[in-house]
Amino acid sequence: MNILYLAALLVALTGMVMLDRRFQLFFWQDARRATLVLTTGIVFFLIWDLTGIDAGVFFRGEGQWMTGIQLAPELPVEEVFFLTLLCYMTMNVFVAVSRGVSKYVNKAVTK
Repeated sequence: MNILYLAALLVALTGMVMLDRRFQLFFWQDARRATLVLTTGIVFFLIWDLTGIDAGVFFRGEGQWMTGIQLAPELPVEEVFFLTLLCYMTMNVFVAVSRGVSKYVNKAVTK
């Protein structure tokens, strides 16, 4: 059993948390709303994955870097951490881009 992929996901998640805290993007802006949005995204994609697995579209990839722990048939534990990273990164990027666009529009309007 190897945990390299899971460790890499945890390092990336730590980076997302650090960026979020430094720039007050998502959780440090409104933790209650961020928890709701992040949880909704993870649940949505888990349902998506389970539907794809049930339809025979998604399969667990074999890799020497994965733990081998499965939450359900064809659903490795790493998938939950990957989906968390995906949703968290998306929200951080969304907030950062929204702020940048807002600043740009405000400068254009005031000129």
